[in-house]
Amino acid sequence: MFLRIHHLTRYTYAQPVTFAPHAIYLRPRETPRQRLHEFKLDVSPAARRVATSDVEGNALEWAFFAADTPATVLEFRSEILAETLDANPFDFFLKSSALSFPFAYEPAELYALSPCLVPPAGSDETQLRAWLAAHLPSPPADTVAFLSALNSAVRQALVYARRDEPGIQTPAGTLARGGGSCRDYAVFFIALCRTLGLAARFVSGYLHEPPAPDLASPLPPALHAWAEVYLPGAGWRGLDPTRGIFCDDNFVPLAHSALAESVNPIQGNFYSSGPVASNLHATLTVDKL
Repeated sequence: MFLRIHHLTRYTYAQPVTFAPHAIYLRPRETPRQRLHEFKLDVSPAARRVATSDVEGNALEWAFFAADTPATVLEFRSEILAETLDANPFDFFLKSSALSFPFAYEPAELYALSPCLVPPAGSDETQLRAWLAAHLPSPPADTVAFLSALNSAVRQALVYARRDEPGIQTPAGTLARGGGSCRDYAVFFIALCRTLGLAARFVSGYLHEPPAPDLASPLPPALHAWAEVYLPGAGWRGLDPTRGIFCDDNFVPLAHSALAESVNPIQGNFYSSGPVASNLHATLTVDKL
């Protein structure tokens, strides 16, 4: 599937400010399951830009702004043409040792996966195991069926609420509130996986999802978040607990991390001699070609 994406993020300030270096995670991943045909990023005010990769292999771009050029608007505008190749999200093979769950990772896998096995901050193993016992009392033995059941259980147990404020709820916070946004669902699902000994990581990206025809006022598209679980033989496989599905070619990953907070798409600060009111405006379109 070919997807054309236009994404604008604009910060406005009540008075001129200057900007610290910004880390930008807006370039989609390039993998055997995703091809990037076009990527254009415009930054205003003008900045010296350095493209690199972070410690987890994500495409990272730094923007360095002139200290003597204050501004009241900071804008990031990207245009993407991506080809996604995961039409069948179950087109993979598992090693024989991983066909049934629970399974054990090999020593080399454990060594590489160790950051993705550490429970997220705000996790209570006793609480999570009690949740699993209540919501998945008779889990399937087949690994893929088990993950599907776990994914569906999270979707059914929580209530979705779009949150535009920054930050991610802890797993305990999501349980206490009974729901959250897509990023909260993802971190809660990751906490459950790691409690069970499954390596899981956080993913930010885009989702192509045409509005349902019966919705009079559909929500505008927004950045999305989901999880990936490492399965021996199959590698990292995406699961979206907000929808209770394995990720297919409607998903466009940007960046992944063992720590969800580390791959916010735009990260940086501004300088001012005093408090300054600011506002964030974002628009996004994801169109199938």
